[in-house]
Amino acid sequence: MKTGEKFKTIDRAGLKAKIDKNEKMHLWNVLDGAHYKPESVIAGSKWIPFDTLTEIKVGEIVSEKTETIVVYGGGDENDSTKSASGKLASYGYTGVFAYEGGLKDWSEAGFPLVKA
Repeated sequence: MKTGEKFKTIDRAGLKAKIDKNEKMHLWNVLDGAHYKPESVIAGSKWIPFDTLTEIKVGEIVSEKTETIVVYGGGDENDSTKSASGKLASYGYTGVFAYEGGLKDWSEAGFPLVKA
């Protein structure tokens, strides 16, 4: 965690380990509608576009502020993963992880992308 940030980052191996262990978590694709491709997502993830991440909406999905939430995007320089993670942390969620490598990193490692 960088100084001033209230969320953690997670790398590909860390996310893969959580998925393989079937850890309870919310895995969210935060790409906007122009970049979201329902045929190419990480298995088990939900599409929650960055611009819809309001405190009320998140509260309807996540019951406890300590639950694990992993957010990812495309993995490019325009990725909103860190912004989404910061927004969630500002709402008081403490189990927030940013997977900055996103879809690009996941697919380049040979891990499958599935249809939503």
